[in-house]
Amino acid sequence: MINPKTKEVVPAAHDRVYRALRSRIMYGDIAPGQALTLRGIGREFGVSMTPARESVRRLVAEGALILSTSGRVSTPELSNERIEELAVLRSLLEVELASRALPRAHIALIERLQMINTSVGDAVQNRDGVSYIRANLEFHRTLYLRAQAPAILAMAETVWLQLGPTMRALYGRLRRTEAPHFHKLIIAALKAGDEPGLRLAVRSDVTQGLRMLTS
Repeated sequence: MINPKTKEVVPAAHDRVYRALRSRIMYGDIAPGQALTLRGIGREFGVSMTPARESVRRLVAEGALILSTSGRVSTPELSNERIEELAVLRSLLEVELASRALPRAHIALIERLQMINTSVGDAVQNRDGVSYIRANLEFHRTLYLRAQAPAILAMAETVWLQLGPTMRALYGRLRRTEAPHFHKLIIAALKAGDEPGLRLAVRSDVTQGLRMLTS
């Protein structure tokens, strides 16, 4: 839709609500099992029931929300089996993305990753789970964009979306005082052009925390 005054493209109401809710779920701003209502969504975003319903429909299709037979909408509460399945998907998809990104890992990218990792460490020190998840995913997304494999990255982001609320619950239980150790190994492998080391560091990073949820 185009604003007739500014000639700028204005996103449709349902797309705006969808993107906002999607970000909140992916970054763990909504707890596992938390119920959402169309009326509440409409009130929060200042839209009618139709855009709210369309946004929920899209998020249910992506696995970010669950629609029960009674019509209740909520964020998923993942079983151990589901967490393990998603961990396998993360390791397969993200290791492949990192491997494809390695030939394009110039010094500017490495410096950018180091800066983001500082933000990850700040979020850990501040015990800010949402900021932690946001910065952590930014670290991974920044690297994976260099893979120039948009279809694989879209699949990885769908997995992140399904895991968002559960990851927030995990980080709330952790007692970390610094950024994940594996991020430093990822950066070191990029600097060295070490593909086996990079693949191992990424696989370890994306599965370590999820294993804690099922232990």
